[in-house]
Amino acid sequence: MRLLSLTTLGVVLATAAGASELNPRQAHSLDLGPVRGSAYYTVEKDGLRVVATLAPSDAAAATPLRVITTLGSGQVVSFSVPGTQDGAAASVAFARRGDRVEVASTGY
Repeated sequence: MRLLSLTTLGVVLATAAGASELNPRQAHSLDLGPVRGSAYYTVEKDGLRVVATLAPSDAAAATPLRVITTLGSGQVVSFSVPGTQDGAAASVAFARRGDRVEVASTGY
């Protein structure tokens, strides 16, 4: 997991094919090539709680990984899958903008 600066996220949001706004408690599909999953957020007293569940797309028996983070005002969190010899890295970033969460993906 790596944190992106707001400037970097702005570039990602401006250039990403999958940029969109999330709605509270509404699942959003994630496709990072070899890793897939879904994410949603809830409104909590301490901030906006993002829950992402990820698993390898080619391993039916693999145990999924759930990541939970609470975003304060202006905070960003991102997840990435390293590139391989045949392809580029893929990433997804969640940014809190006021009272909403924006998601942007790059790669795959």
